[in-house]
Amino acid sequence: MSIDVRPFGPFDLPGMYRVCLRTGDSGRDATGLYGDPDLLPHVYAGPYPAADPGLTFVAADEQGVLGYVVATADTHAFDGWLEEHWWPPLRHRYPHRPAAGPGDGTRDRSCVERIHRPGPPEPEALYERYPAHLHIDILPRGQGAGLGRRLMDALLTALRERGVRGLHLGVGSGNPGAHAFYLRMGFTEADRQGWGSVMVMDLTRGTAEGP
Repeated sequence: MSIDVRPFGPFDLPGMYRVCLRTGDSGRDATGLYGDPDLLPHVYAGPYPAADPGLTFVAADEQGVLGYVVATADTHAFDGWLEEHWWPPLRHRYPHRPAAGPGDGTRDRSCVERIHRPGPPEPEALYERYPAHLHIDILPRGQGAGLGRRLMDALLTALRERGVRGLHLGVGSGNPGAHAFYLRMGFTEADRQGWGSVMVMDLTRGTAEGP
């Protein structure tokens, strides 16, 4: 099986949305957890290539997109862009009804809550040293063949070419495989909380060694 890793093109977006949903439960298929299949990707996949397509890379085979990495070079600027351009139409499409849960066992409400209340910005100390952040998702058929490293290498090269100082991400406690992958890539754990870990990478240093 030949897998191509390449820069994002607009035609990749539907495939990215499918990958996001099918890996949205700590790497497992979240299709049954959402009544609206677009809600999770609207939060964690769609805005990144819209804001800065140069920091999105996709992996594709003969069946289509099977993985991607998305990022922003400046998290605070990205948050401002979301507030101005991305959230308003979604807030109109998904009204905020905090008093009424769906009652159907889905996680739609949590995504709607995030659309209306994105949460506080990263601490200044984290942002100053590691202003970029990313999300990476790969379907099971693309795992175990070095594809995650290929996607990460493409992104790290693009970030370093822009002179970005550092990169951070969050990994949930229910996804130990992802935690181990980031350690192999050269990330370190900056903070651990109940939900998981904040991991960071200094981009002013050399690239990580290994397979």
